This record gives sequence, structure tokens and C-alpha cells, in this order.
Amino acid sequence: MADITLAAPTAAPPLWRRWWLPALVFLALAVVPLIWPERFVLGLVSRAMIMGIAALSLDLILGYGAMVSFGHAAFLGLGAYAVAILFEHGIVEAGIAFPVAILVGAAFALVTGAISLKTRGVYFIMITLAFGQMAFFTATSLSAYGGDDGLRMFHRSELFGTRILANEATFYFVVLGTLAGCYLLLKAIVASRFGRVLRGAKENERRMRALGFDPFRYRLAAYVISGAICALAGALFANLGLFVAPAYMTWQRSGEFIAMVVAGGMGTLHGAIIGAIGVTLIEEWLAGVTQHWKAIFGPLVVLVAIFARGGIVKLLDRGGGR
Repeated sequence: MADITLAAPTAAPPLWRRWWLPALVFLALAVVPLIWPERFVLGLVSRAMIMGIAALSLDLILGYGAMVSFGHAAFLGLGAYAVAILFEHGIVEAGIAFPVAILVGAAFALVTGAISLKTRGVYFIMITLAFGQMAFFTATSLSAYGGDDGLRMFHRSELFGTRILANEATFYFVVLGTLAGCYLLLKAIVASRFGRVLRGAKENERRMRALGFDPFRYRLAAYVISGAICALAGALFANLGLFVAPAYMTWQRSGEFIAMVVAGGMGTLHGAIIGAIGVTLIEEWLAGVTQHWKAIFGPLVVLVAIFARGGIVKLLDRGGGR
């Protein structure tokens, strides 16, 4: 079988952007509890990192596979509900609840992806939106689990029979470790033969078929991996706020994930993390300034898309070059 050279970049990104920038991001996140140990700060940054995991999962299919999903928040909600429903039935062990959440997200991605990936372009966007709304309205109809009012957890999941995750600093570092693990996993996937096929199908699907590859299978596998990782983010999100609600699955939340990836830089992975942290912190700041913060946030995203082509990472790259 011929080797794949189609998706190889014409020029490798600068070394600092490939390694030093992600390292600086994770180093900064690691020292946050040492500088600002307050509960509010740890909770806010933990939420930003969880959104970073969800944005990472979307970047795999959006940045490397050109699959614009407007139903991605469904995976976040499914992972959160899986943990909360198991908690409601007395299963509080994270070693059980988290793998179940991942399996639920992967299964939903497998079924919906097998259908959605038969389409392209705007049709793919609309069908993922439809599946996301189906998940949303299903959650609202679960009266046994709170319906529209959501479902509350009385404490965080236990780890090996202990409530060590109840400690804010411990939970923070668990989230940070999960974020780092997901980043390294996706980095390895993108750099592998699988990742080259995925990028090749994005650039020239016909040529990939001529080389003997079936782009549908690779896209579906990427979609399942993306859904599983986003469901893991949902499991952490449920434990962060000790509450789950159908609002986790709205198309607006999916739009926020897209904004995070675009703002940070599509197809970079660490750009998705930077975008998620930036968007989360800006949202929090604007919400404290005015209740109409979305009217300010929307134009900011538009300005980033217009004047920072390629997102914050590309902007930093151009600044470093100058």
C-alpha cells in the first residue's frame, strides 16, 4: 500500500508552537492552585479545563476531519447523565461510572455517526443538530430523573471507595491530568497513520479512495473517539457542579464548543484548550459586568474569526515570526 503524503503539511509548525506553547499552557494550569487556592478560582478553572476536553474532542473531527457537528453537546450531556443516573441508583464509584459514561458516548456516536456521515456539508450539520435535539428532548422527558428541572448529586463520585474527589485541589488535578491525557492521546492519534488518512480525506477524498482507503470508516472511528472523550468531559462536569440538566445538550452549547475551537485555532489541539479557557474566562467576566453579556461576546468571536485567521495560536505564531 502506498504511503500517505497528501495530508503532510508543506512546512512544519515552529518548534515552540508544537511543544513549548502547550507545555506553557499546562504549566500555567498546574501552578494555579499554588497561586490562587480559593474555591471559586479552582472551580472556574476546572470548568474551563473540562470545556477544554470537550473542545479537544470536537477539534479532532472539526479541525482534522472537516466535520462540523452542531450536536456535539449531546455527548457532554450523555456522559453527565450516565454518572448522575448511576449515582441515583447507588453506584457512586468513579471506576464504574466514568467508563459507563464513555461507553454511552461512544455508542451514541457510533449509531448517529453511521447515519450522519452518509451526508456532507450543511446536511451533516443539520442531521447532527437533529440528533442533538433528540437527545435534549429525551432528557427533558425523563421525569424519573428530574425532567426539565435536572438531577442533583449529593456528593462527588467516590474513587476506590473514598471521597477524595470532594477536595477541590484534588479534583482540580484529576481534571488537569485527564485534560493532559486526552491531549496526548489525540496528539498520538493525529500523528499516526490513522490521522494522516483522516487529514487526507479532508483534503482530497477521491485520491484517498484511489489509494485504497475507505474515508467513511476512518471518519466514523474519529467520530466515536470524539464522542467518547466528550462524554468523559460530561462525567467530570457532573461531578464539578453536582448537577445535570437537559441544558447541557442544547445546540447553543454545541455552538460554544465550535467557537472555542475556532477562537483557539482549528487543527492544533492545544488551540482548542486555549480557546476553551479563554472563552470560559471571558464569559465569566462579561457575565459579572452585564446580564446581556452575549451581545458583547458574539461580536468578539466575529472579530477573532475575521482578524485572527487561524485563531489565537496562529496569531501568536505570526507575532513570534515578526
